[in-house]
Amino acid sequence: MITPVSRENFLLADHLVHPGAASNIAIPVSDLSAGMQAQLEARVFHGRSDGPVIFISAAIHGDEIIGTEIIRRLMKKLNPKKMAGTAIFVPVVNMFGFVGQSRYLPDRRDLNRCFPGSERGSLASQLANIFYTEIVTRCDLGIDIHSAAIHRYNLPQIRIAAGNPKLKKLAMAFGAPAVIEAPLREGSLREVARGDGVDMLLLEAGEALRFDELSVRTGVSGILRVMRELGMISTRRLGRVPAPSAQTKRTLWLRAGRGGVCRINAISGATVEAGETLAVVSDMFGDDEEAVIAPCDGIIIGHATLPVVNQGDAILHIAEVQRFANVEQRIEAINDSLMENPMLDEDEVL
Repeated sequence: MITPVSRENFLLADHLVHPGAASNIAIPVSDLSAGMQAQLEARVFHGRSDGPVIFISAAIHGDEIIGTEIIRRLMKKLNPKKMAGTAIFVPVVNMFGFVGQSRYLPDRRDLNRCFPGSERGSLASQLANIFYTEIVTRCDLGIDIHSAAIHRYNLPQIRIAAGNPKLKKLAMAFGAPAVIEAPLREGSLREVARGDGVDMLLLEAGEALRFDELSVRTGVSGILRVMRELGMISTRRLGRVPAPSAQTKRTLWLRAGRGGVCRINAISGATVEAGETLAVVSDMFGDDEEAVIAPCDGIIIGHATLPVVNQGDAILHIAEVQRFANVEQRIEAINDSLMENPMLDEDEVL
């Protein structure tokens, strides 16, 4: 059990949250064209005991709604009276894209290329600045949740910056099917946060504008495991942390060499061997077939869901796996443990 100690109130956007309490906080962003106020909505769980401050965010891209559902379910399992530290939940960062079911903001900018933003820049830059200064810089760790773009699906996977042992340990504790040490993109939240000493885990899971149970359960159980690893909660109900089926620094996109209709033979979660035919693209009559060949041993971590392709379209995303034995058995074990864990079905409060 976490032993309560004397703690100060948590201050966010001029709003005080008392130890052992949860509070909803609305941070003004801008006036909409119709006169209403757009606000960044957050919920703070301020534990009764000292501990780290973390944020969990979703829908930086407005159509990537899987994280919103993960956060909704996650918050139902937490009780700030039993917690250490502080967790800030932001189910929808890009509220403009979320309402419009769009990846972008009304100015067509990608919010995840606008950090740290500015007070007087574009709408995207102002939103990035508010989220970054009010939420991100207050924290020791962030967990940002994304999905694939529209017409694509991502196997649940954790992406971290290379060369960070602390993040690697947390990524392993998360228990996702794949852990990828991915490069940081300029202007992205992960890249800017690292410069200010805020560690970041990025969860990629599922597809735009859709929920799927495997992705949601992976996210809920994984974040709870990270919080347990950080000493923020105490529970044995999460079970053993499954070993990821793939740990890699190298991923490859396989693209259509021609336009036409694509028939995919293997989707996300499948293991592949070098030289294997993974997809075939042909014209609309089924003629002039062109095979898409696996260039290495690995696991598929993303695939296109739309069969109609143009030349150069991304079809499959492969994580290279050096130690190939038992990969398929490991991913089956991960999926089974997630779908059969009774805690993820019940409203047990931690």
